[in-house]
Amino acid sequence: MGVYHAGSRAVQDRVGVRDLADHVGRAVGQGIKPVAAAFLEIQPFLVVGAAAPETGRVWSTAVTGPPGFVRATGPHQISVEVSVSGGPPPTDPLATALATPGTPIGTIALDPRTRRRMRLNGRLRPTARGFAVEVEQVFANCPKYLQKRKSYETVDDRRPGNPQRGGELTSRQVGLVAAADTFFLATVGPDGADASHRGGNPGFVRVDSPRELSWPDYAGNAMFLTLGNLETDPRAGLLFLDWTTGTVLRLTGEARTEFDADGERRVRFTLTEAVETEAAVPLRWSEPEYSPANPEVTG
Repeated sequence: MGVYHAGSRAVQDRVGVRDLADHVGRAVGQGIKPVAAAFLEIQPFLVVGAAAPETGRVWSTAVTGPPGFVRATGPHQISVEVSVSGGPPPTDPLATALATPGTPIGTIALDPRTRRRMRLNGRLRPTARGFAVEVEQVFANCPKYLQKRKSYETVDDRRPGNPQRGGELTSRQVGLVAAADTFFLATVGPDGADASHRGGNPGFVRVDSPRELSWPDYAGNAMFLTLGNLETDPRAGLLFLDWTTGTVLRLTGEARTEFDADGERRVRFTLTEAVETEAAVPLRWSEPEYSPANPEVTG
């Protein structure tokens, strides 16, 4: 599998960064190096993205567990033990996908303590204790737009609430989105699924209506894997996390990229369904230190 498909190339050419993308793309590998394996084994949560086979909708969700619940079991495979973790319950939008052999899956391990992140994409294989991912792409991203959270604690008596579903954002959900400094974005394309991170100062995600969100696409690594996927397939899944209470808000719908005359990019997302679950993640993180790379929020 090549690093870039036609969608990513189209965005790179429009922005004029194909040569830079070729240079950056050399860092994308197919194997998990020892430093990457060591990084994975100390993470308490993993974000995954995929299309639900029963509906075709793209979702992003999170699984959690004690350090070691995610680990490399070879140079081309990771294992995720949901039997010892906060694995997705049957009501999770991706429960079926995570039990279906061959599901294209994108994952991202993000460590707020060190402002490091790693993406691993491939194909899923169910296991007796969770699932494994046969990895096809492995790469790290720079720490831009990652908020630092120095520590976390596991809240053992936290129990997930019943999922609340709807076709529009409630006032409380609008507040969660408006206050967010981080969210995760799942997309799909010709080569499979991908899960990525978006960050900024609170307010960088704008709620334009109960069914529409938008956010600026800040300058990054010039690869345009996410926007490239959206160029070929508009389906997208967003995951917002309350880092204190563990509430998660999962959104599925379609997204498109808008380019203005000044070369600025904005992504506009139209909601199909929202699923909010209180106390879904048993982690309580410390207050954020905002990235010095975050642009000032305007408008």
